[in-house]
Amino acid sequence: MRSYFIEQASGIDALKIREQDTPAPGPGQILVRMKAASINYRDLLVVCGNYSRNLPLPLVPLSDGAGEVVATGDGVTRWKAGDRVAATFFQDWDGGEIGDGAARSALGGALDGVLAEYVVLGERGVVALPRHLSFEEGATLPCAALTAWHALQSGRLVCGQTVLTMGTGGVSVFALQFARAAGARVIATTGTGGKMEKLRELGASDVIDYKSEPNWESKVLDLTGRRGVDQVVEVGGAGTLGRSLKAVRPGGHISLIGVLAGGAGEVNPLPAVMKGVRIQGIFVGSREMFEAMNRAIELHTIRPAVDRVFPFDEAPDAYRHMQSGAHFGKVVIGF
Repeated sequence: MRSYFIEQASGIDALKIREQDTPAPGPGQILVRMKAASINYRDLLVVCGNYSRNLPLPLVPLSDGAGEVVATGDGVTRWKAGDRVAATFFQDWDGGEIGDGAARSALGGALDGVLAEYVVLGERGVVALPRHLSFEEGATLPCAALTAWHALQSGRLVCGQTVLTMGTGGVSVFALQFARAAGARVIATTGTGGKMEKLRELGASDVIDYKSEPNWESKVLDLTGRRGVDQVVEVGGAGTLGRSLKAVRPGGHISLIGVLAGGAGEVNPLPAVMKGVRIQGIFVGSREMFEAMNRAIELHTIRPAVDRVFPFDEAPDAYRHMQSGAHFGKVVIGF
């Protein structure tokens, strides 16, 4: 079988292909023939050496993939050959609150990932794909979709709320889709004029161009009658958190997810105190959350926004497309 690996995290050119024997599943494990994988911003950080100094190199990258079960080890009862599955980001987080050991079971980081033709996973480390989705669509779910789902659930999403999303990356687009399916109003931001209509087509009630309106939080307040939004899906980090604190209503919720606008910078915590805002860090989610999300995806026949599918041999080009920021939704690698 073939797999990509990173021997030295020095940039996209560090991605190499190697040939090796197809692994066999052990007790409680399954062998999955991967059909597709998708790229997250985290994966760019990993390959460029900006994610963690403690990565076990060489490393097979990517956490998000979908495929078909082809063999099962002794004692496996949850799956059989032919089942369509997606890997869970954390192999050891079944449910409940995140534990100290979850990060040590993350694919494409602490553990080898899914950018390989065959992958051995624990039988509890996969979930069934929604029946209406292709493998390429299913490969977008484990990190971006589940992060968006967890964020909105942590903010107690209900019909009639107003949600603010940022940009057109995977998490933000999934948050838009999930919020609209729940009957919420979505205000979205983007810095690319050509993407504004796509956000509206997915259901955004209002779209703000943050380049022409750098003080976009004032526009959010205007659009909500100076009340502010109920929830913010905050993917910018320190670079945008201050504005999010101004845009959220008193008693509102901010799900803190990413660092796309930079991880450094001072944020005045006083607005959070004065407005009683709840800020919660979101680190993907558990298998139980994943299964609940997939039930909702099936119920509402939600289809992920796949920007482009690259063939396996062109995986580095998929990374470069992701790095360019030209994508809308998810960048996928097909096997």
